[in-house]
Amino acid sequence: MITLGIDCGTQSLKTIALDGESGKIIASASKSYGLVEGLPAGHLEQDPADWWDALEETVQSVLADLGSRKAQVVGIGVSGQQHGFVPLDANHEVIRPAKLWCDTSTSAQCDEIRAKLGGRDKIIALAGNDILPGFTAPKILWLKQNEPANFARLAHVALPHDFLNLRLTGALRMEFGDASGTALLDVPARQWSHEICDAIDENLISKLPPVGSSTEPIGKLLPALATAWGLSPSVLISAGGGDNMMAAIGTGNIRPGTVTASLGTSGTIFACASRPVIDPEGEIAAFCDSADHWMPLLCTMNVTVATEAFRKLFAWDHDQMDKEISSAPKGAGGLVFLPYLQGERTPNLPDGCGVLYGMNGTNLAPAYIARAAMEGVTLGMAYGLRRMEGLGLHPSEIRLTGGGSKSSVWRQMLADVFGHPVVTMQSAEGAALGAAIQALAAATSDRSLVELSDLCAPIAEGSRLEPSQAFDYSGLLETHSRLARQIFCEFPAGKK
Repeated sequence: MITLGIDCGTQSLKTIALDGESGKIIASASKSYGLVEGLPAGHLEQDPADWWDALEETVQSVLADLGSRKAQVVGIGVSGQQHGFVPLDANHEVIRPAKLWCDTSTSAQCDEIRAKLGGRDKIIALAGNDILPGFTAPKILWLKQNEPANFARLAHVALPHDFLNLRLTGALRMEFGDASGTALLDVPARQWSHEICDAIDENLISKLPPVGSSTEPIGKLLPALATAWGLSPSVLISAGGGDNMMAAIGTGNIRPGTVTASLGTSGTIFACASRPVIDPEGEIAAFCDSADHWMPLLCTMNVTVATEAFRKLFAWDHDQMDKEISSAPKGAGGLVFLPYLQGERTPNLPDGCGVLYGMNGTNLAPAYIARAAMEGVTLGMAYGLRRMEGLGLHPSEIRLTGGGSKSSVWRQMLADVFGHPVVTMQSAEGAALGAAIQALAAATSDRSLVELSDLCAPIAEGSRLEPSQAFDYSGLLETHSRLARQIFCEFPAGKK
C-alpha cells in the first residue's frame, strides 16, 4: 500500500511516495516556481496554474520511479500554503493570480473589517482570531475594492490545497484546519461566521465551500487523470490541509501537549490541543488542526527568507555559513537584527522592514551579521513561544521540521533561545509526509491516524539537544521586542 503526499509551498511543490507498510519514503520529486513579477511592494502573488503544472510533473516523475509498484498507490493527500486566496468563477476557472499568505497589501481592509465589526476584541469573540493581512478574509475585500470586475465574476473562494483537490477530484470542499486560517471561520463552533462574511460582502457566505471534518476524504481521483497516470480509478484523495496542519501530522503532533517548530520561508510554532486556545491579544492564531483537534499557532513571516538573504549576500554555501556563525560569540557582540524583510505578522507589523541595530567596529563583520540574522529570526519565534506559554502551553520538548532544522548550529541556538530541549524527525519532509500519512489513514480502516503517524514520523534517534546555560538569551529577547515596539510603533517613520 503506497500513498502520495503533495506539498504546494511558496517556492516549490514536492511530491513523495510513502510505503504504508515500512513507513519509509520511497520516491520524491520537486519543482520550483516563482512569484508574479513587477508587483508593488507588499503584493505577493502566484499563478495557480504553476502549482498544477508542478503537481503533474512531480507526480508523474514519482510514479515513473515507482515503476510497477505504482499499482499499489491507494491514496493521495495535498498540503498547501495557508491563507492564499484563489478566486474561481462559476465554471471553477481561476479569475486572477492568487494573493499569498505573505502578501501584506491588505492592512487597510483589515482596519475596515475591524471597524465594521466593533474592533479586534469583538472579532476575536466572534471567531477566535483577529483579522490580519496574512489571512484570506481581507484579500477578498481587497478584490472587491480594487478589481470590481473580477469580484463580480467571483463564485467560489478556494485555498491553494482546495484548488489542487478540485483539479484532482472535481469537488470543492474545505476542511476545518485550512478553513480556520481564512479568518472567516468561527473556530470554536467550526462553522462559517455569517457576521464576518457579511462585513465583507452580503453574498460572500454563498461563495464559500461547504466545510467539514478533516478526516473525511474529498473524493476519488478523476478517471481521466487515473488513466493518464496509470493509476486505479479507486485512488482516494484525502481532505488534505494547510501546510502547518499537515506538518503537525508529519511530526507526530496530533496528541494534546506536543509542540512543533517549523523553519521554512516563514516560521511557525504550533501545538495540539483538546480545546480551542483563544489569545485575547490575537497574536497566537486559534486554528483547528487537520485531525479534528485544535492547533494554537504562532507565525512569523521571516525565517529562512532572512538567513538565505545574508548567505547569498556573502556568497557562502550552507556549511560555510554554519562555520562562520559558530565563529561569532552568542549575542553577536551586541548586534541585533529585526528580520522584517517582508513585514511581519507576529508582532503584527505589515509595514515593518529589516533593521540592524548596535553596529560597532567589532561586530561590523560578516560572521557577526550572519549570527545576528539567525538569532534575530529565532528570537522572533521565541517571542511567540513565550506568548503561547502564557496561554497555558508548556512543552517538554520541541520537534523541529523544515529546511532550517538541517543546521546543527541553528538547532542548538533554538534550544538555547527557546529554553527547551529540541529534537528532529527522521524525515524532514514534514508537510508532504503529513499529507501522505493522512491519505494512508483515509485508505485504510485497521490503523488510526495516530498509529500511522507513530510509524511514519519517528523522532531521529540521538537528536535531542538540551539548552546551554553558557549564555542567557532572555535579555536579548527583551531588547529585540523593545526595539520592534520603539521603531515601528513609537516612531512610524521607521516603516518601509
